[in-house]
Amino acid sequence: MEYDLSILEQGCGQLGIELDDTQKKQFTDFYEFLIEKNKVMNLTGITEFQEVLVKHFLDSLACVKAADMSKVSRVIDVGTGAGFPGIPLKIAFPHLNACLLDSLKKRVNFLEETFRLLDFSNIAAVHGRAEEYAKNKEYRESFDLCVSRAVSNLATLSEYCLPYVKKGGCFISYKSGTVQEEVKQAEKAVKILGGKIKDILYFSLPGSEIQRSLVVIEKTGSCPSRYPRKAGTPLKEPL
Repeated sequence: MEYDLSILEQGCGQLGIELDDTQKKQFTDFYEFLIEKNKVMNLTGITEFQEVLVKHFLDSLACVKAADMSKVSRVIDVGTGAGFPGIPLKIAFPHLNACLLDSLKKRVNFLEETFRLLDFSNIAAVHGRAEEYAKNKEYRESFDLCVSRAVSNLATLSEYCLPYVKKGGCFISYKSGTVQEEVKQAEKAVKILGGKIKDILYFSLPGSEIQRSLVVIEKTGSCPSRYPRKAGTPLKEPL
């Protein structure tokens, strides 16, 4: 099937990303597989091709506004769901060694099938809770970058995500609209967890009026070993 990729190409151009034919095909193959699997499991409420290009693919790639991906080697996507932002980032930046973490086994199975379909290497889908894997020495404070489009408040997300980031690395949280109040409320948690709020970037998704923001948190020190707390606690009792 022929697809109109102009909005993806223009959006990537604005982000300074150049896609070759292989990468463009990976995006369309991923779209087709996502829609096919979405008929039997709940992966996304957004299914129209142009909308997926903007709201999933370009939104995922927007973190290049905050991170120089050429300097990122290991990346973890916490609460990846159907693979956002992890899969678009891996397509656009094949050098990344990526880990996509999700608590639902069916979604992890979908991700593993997607990796095979797209002929990825150096990528893993992990089934588990963020609070548990962050205690694992193989994962703790070993990533240059942690990304998350999960919808929890920033204090809770920081407790899930910052333990994975090594000193000097970053956690980037994808948010909608304005987030000043949420960021203010998360400052204490971020500091306790060894981080510092470095920047908030506001932008509109290409070809749309959709307002998005990226909260950039730098890892400035070690995360105390007691964090993250046991499963469910960060959500019920944010720091």
